[in-house]
Amino acid sequence: MQSGPVKSGHAQAGMKQAGTNSPVRVGVVGFGYWGPNLVRNLDRMSTDRMSGGGADLVAVCDISEEHLAKLKSLYPHVAATTEIDAFLADYNLDAVVIATAAPTHFDIARQAIMAGKHCFVEKPLTLTSADARELIKLAEEHQVTLMVGHLMVYHTAINWVRDYIASGKLGDVLYLYLQRLNLGKVRTEENAFWSLAPHDVSIALYLLGETPDRVSATGAAHITPGVHDTVFANLHFASGRMANIHVSWLDPHKTRKLTVVGTKQMLVFDDMQATEKIWVYDKGLGEPKSALGWGEDLRLRFGDIHVPWVPMAEPLEIEMQHFLDCCRTGQTPRSSGASGLSVVRVLEAADESMAAGGAPIPTLEA
Repeated sequence: MQSGPVKSGHAQAGMKQAGTNSPVRVGVVGFGYWGPNLVRNLDRMSTDRMSGGGADLVAVCDISEEHLAKLKSLYPHVAATTEIDAFLADYNLDAVVIATAAPTHFDIARQAIMAGKHCFVEKPLTLTSADARELIKLAEEHQVTLMVGHLMVYHTAINWVRDYIASGKLGDVLYLYLQRLNLGKVRTEENAFWSLAPHDVSIALYLLGETPDRVSATGAAHITPGVHDTVFANLHFASGRMANIHVSWLDPHKTRKLTVVGTKQMLVFDDMQATEKIWVYDKGLGEPKSALGWGEDLRLRFGDIHVPWVPMAEPLEIEMQHFLDCCRTGQTPRSSGASGLSVVRVLEAADESMAAGGAPIPTLEA
C-alpha cells in the first residue's frame, strides 16, 4: 500500500450535517483477510440505502491486483484502485474503513483524517500509544469520527452481560477472566497477545467500565524466537477488581470464553456454543450471621443454573451501522479512539512486563 503524504489540495470536509438521513459515501482500504467481511456488510447496507441511514459503498483500495480482481468479480459496481492518494481524492468519500495490516494503520488513518474523512480502523488502532494519541488529536482537529474495530463490544451477548452486571443481579463483580485459545494460526510478525488479546482487553474494559492501572504478564515463545505464542496477563484496576487474559495458538481446543465472578452470582459466556452461549450460576457468597462480623461465619451459596435466551445478530453489521450513525450525527462511538488508545496501552504494558520478567507495569499517565 502506498502511504505517501496526501497533497494539500486533496483535503475536503467529510462531516455531514447532524441528523441527515443521506447515505454515507464509504471507501474501504484493504481487501485481504478481513476486508471482504467489511465490504460484504457495507454493500448490503448500500443495497438498502434508499430507505435512509445506510451506506453508499463507493470504492476499495488495495495494493494487490489479485485482491482487486476478486473484488471486481464479486462487486463490479464498486470502483477499485491501488493508489491511496487517488482513493482519498477522487471519489468524494465521507468515510474510510481501514482493514490493512496493523503496522500500516497509523499512516493510512493519518492520511484519511487529514483528508477530512471519518475513519474506522480495525484493531489494534496503532502499534504505539503515542501514535494512537496523535490520531485522536488529528480527528478532533479535523472534526471527524475516529472509531476502532473492537468487534466484541457490539456482540449482543456481551451487551447482555454488561446490562446484567449493571442490573446488580451478579452483585459486586470481583474478577473476570477470558480465554482465547486455538491450535494455530501461528504468526511470526506479531505475538499472540497483540494478535488475539485486543478482543479480550476491549471486553474487560467495556464490562468493568474502567481502565487498568497496571498490567503484569508472562509468556513463552515456543515456536518463533522472540514471538510469544502463549501469554497469561493480569489486569489490575483501581477499584480492586482484576481481569486475567490467557491467549495462545498452541492449545488443543478452540476456546472463546468469558467468566465473570460476582458476590451473588457467576456467569459464563462461551462464544463457541451455537445457541446456549450464556450460563448464569446462582452461586456466590452467602450472608454472614448478623450477630457476627463479616467473614467470621462466611458461607458459600449454591443454587440453580439459568440459561437465558439472547437473540443473536451479526456483530459486524451492528458495528458498521454504529459507525455510519456516528458519522452522520457526530456522536462518540462506543469503541472510540480513546478506547482504542486504552487497549493499545494495555498491549504495550503486557510487552513491557514480559520483557521485565512479569513485573507490574503502570498503564495510566501521571
